[in-house]
Amino acid sequence: MSQKYATEQIEDFKNAVPEHDELARQQELLEAINSNKNARIQNPLFGIPKATLFQDVDQFCHQQGFTEHGEVFRKGALIAQNPTKFEEYAELDEADKAIIRREKTHKWDQPRALIFSVILASVGAAVQGWDQTGSNGANLSFPVEFGISDAKGAPNASRNQWIVGLVNAAPYIASALVGCWLNDPLNSAFGRRGVIFGSAVLCFVAPIASGFTHSWEQLFGCRVILGIGMGLKGSTIPIFNAENVPASVRGGLVMSWQLWTAFGIFLGFCANLAVYQVGRLAWRLQLGSAFIPAVPLLIGVYFCPESPRWLMRKGRYQAAYKSLLRLRNSPLQAARDLYYVHRQLEEEYAAVGHSNYLTRFTQLFTIPRVRRATLASFVVMLAQQMCGINIIAFYSSSVFSDAGYSTLSSLLASWGFGLLNFVFAIPAVFTIDTFGRRNLLLATFPNMAWTLLVTGLCFLIPSDNAARIPLIAVFVYLFAIFYSVGEGPVPFAYSAEVFPITHREVGMGWAVATCLFWASVLSLTFPRMVGAMGHTGAFCFYAGLNMIAFVMIFFLLPETKQLTLEELDYVFGVPTSRHMAYQGRTWLPWFFKRHVLRQKGAQLEELYHLEEVGGIEKHADYVASAPGAMH
Repeated sequence: MSQKYATEQIEDFKNAVPEHDELARQQELLEAINSNKNARIQNPLFGIPKATLFQDVDQFCHQQGFTEHGEVFRKGALIAQNPTKFEEYAELDEADKAIIRREKTHKWDQPRALIFSVILASVGAAVQGWDQTGSNGANLSFPVEFGISDAKGAPNASRNQWIVGLVNAAPYIASALVGCWLNDPLNSAFGRRGVIFGSAVLCFVAPIASGFTHSWEQLFGCRVILGIGMGLKGSTIPIFNAENVPASVRGGLVMSWQLWTAFGIFLGFCANLAVYQVGRLAWRLQLGSAFIPAVPLLIGVYFCPESPRWLMRKGRYQAAYKSLLRLRNSPLQAARDLYYVHRQLEEEYAAVGHSNYLTRFTQLFTIPRVRRATLASFVVMLAQQMCGINIIAFYSSSVFSDAGYSTLSSLLASWGFGLLNFVFAIPAVFTIDTFGRRNLLLATFPNMAWTLLVTGLCFLIPSDNAARIPLIAVFVYLFAIFYSVGEGPVPFAYSAEVFPITHREVGMGWAVATCLFWASVLSLTFPRMVGAMGHTGAFCFYAGLNMIAFVMIFFLLPETKQLTLEELDYVFGVPTSRHMAYQGRTWLPWFFKRHVLRQKGAQLEELYHLEEVGGIEKHADYVASAPGAMH
């Protein structure tokens, strides 16, 4: 943007609104955003005159060895500064403008290297899903093999129920306590590809070793190793994808994690069915088969380009540019993204310094804007376990068996659950950015509650009643459908976007650790819960947790759909108490008047005035020059 143009825009702004009131409101909003300095980090090029911008670019090219590419970096910097103004720049020829236009009109037309990287990395999610279903089928036989039968009436049934739960929970305990927290330091040392490769090795070796164990203690140890690998890949792969893909397709690709997890669950149920008739070896094959999706990840990660952002953090700008040339359709796009990320990193270091791992972890709970993102990610990840999905993913074969199904029928019923979980995850790709994250959750949690409640009550039907078995399956399937379009896709997509760039790795580690820790709690406690409360009590308990999760989401979870990073900085700059008060004192009365009393004239006062965020960005220099403005 030229200095003359910026001056004209500021003068228009002064003349368009009453200066005093508007300036006060803009200043108040600016203070809310600048309190954590993230608004500046996300807009490193705003307001720089063209001559100064070109001078900065030339200096950058000289320092990093890009002198021969100076012209393309100048063009890229102009586009990065004002992405919507590229048609006005005389420096860009028609071929350059056509490239940028095509980003909007053909956003899914991406280089093969990018598509390969995203698909291959997302395959890692299938490892987690497959493991869940492998242990699901193995639960029918490995407790008997190791003399720890948890069936009612078996010797030491109460103790054995805890042991079976501990073995099933082992990967999630290890992920939550070790794997996820190794994410930040190992990524720093070995890069995204190195960590993904290491996690693939663990996810390849551990399932195979599980199939050769001779005691529950050995099986527990193998599953602990598997959990470390799961934690590493679960907190690294979403970051790897997010850093490689362009912004225009980032949301849908981050969302693909849940889709691949659901696909892994489905494939795991297929494997359970394929080997169930082999006798005493069945459980070994069911657990061991989880190594299969780790194979393409283990081999293919070597053919993926490393994250350009990680390379730049290590000062390897030449390698970062080569990586971006493989991940973008043109050198212009690669130069634009490289220079923009470079300036982001400069602003990041200026804001928080070269922090260490302990500092970044501490700041998750001490910086207000980051703390609110930490709380939101905690709520949405905890809710995924409170809804009870993993009592089905981990134990559906046992549930159907206890309902009266044969071994084959139990595995077939579980296969149906896996198929529905995968199929109904697909529509969420299209609704998550239109209907919204928060709205999807609020619409589906009550439905998950009543389906679990009815499932539990169906266990009260006498076992000689022919309706008992199909009714249990029907309501489990309805529960799976509601989950797959709501709580299923939201947590990982939501958590990946709410943290600022300064805390992305440690924030995602926190989010995934939260999810998997509570998954381990569920897996550990459910067998004993069924033993103590029966299936009716256990399912009704989780139905109640669904409603508690609904309340938590209603009061604590801001909506993030279709919001830019600048807007999210403001959304998470709003105090939690103010957000809660708005939901209880403003939104609920409006909803009652509008939808219960049918008062069509009822008006809802909006909490956020997001149109003003653009005003702050556009007129930052003007507002910042006002008395009392924060910097």
